[in-house]
Amino acid sequence: MSFSSAAGFCRNDREMTERKRFASVFDQCDVEKKGYLSREDVKVAVVMLFGYKPSKSETDIMMQAGAVPNCPGVPLERFVSLMGRKLSAEDPYEKTRHIFSAFDVHCRGFLKLEDFKSAFARVAPRLPDRTVLEAFRVSSLSSLVFGVQNAILPHFPILELINGC
Repeated sequence: MSFSSAAGFCRNDREMTERKRFASVFDQCDVEKKGYLSREDVKVAVVMLFGYKPSKSETDIMMQAGAVPNCPGVPLERFVSLMGRKLSAEDPYEKTRHIFSAFDVHCRGFLKLEDFKSAFARVAPRLPDRTVLEAFRVSSLSSLVFGVQNAILPHFPILELINGC
C-alpha cells in the first residue's frame, strides 16, 4: 500500500468515525425519535460534541443551514454535514492553547520548571519526576530558538503530547 493510499484510508476511516460519533449524538439528542433535532436539541448536541453552548446567532445560523422543506428541525444527514464542517473549521491549536493557559497560573506566557512540575502533578501524579524533568528539558531546549532560557513557550510539542494522551 502506498503512502498516499494509506493516508486516504486513514482519512476515510477518521471520517467514518466522526460520522458515527455525530450520528450517536444525534440519536441521544433526538429523545422523542422525531427524526430531526429542534433548536434546543441542536444546542445540546453542540455542547456534547464541542464542549460549549452555542450563542443565539450561531444557533440561528445552524438552524438555517440545516433546514429542509417540510421539516421543523435539522435531520440527521444535515446535522452530520453541519457538524463535519464545524469540526473542520475548528482551530487545531485551540485545545493546546487552553491546556497551556491552565498550566500558566502566573499568566507569564511561558512555563518555568516549577509550573511544569505543578501541572504534571495535577494531570499525571504518578508520572516519575525524571520523566517530567526530561520532558521539560526537551521542550525548554526548543525555546532557546526564541531566546527564552529554562522556560517553555506555548507552541511546543510537549503540549501536543499532553493533548494526545
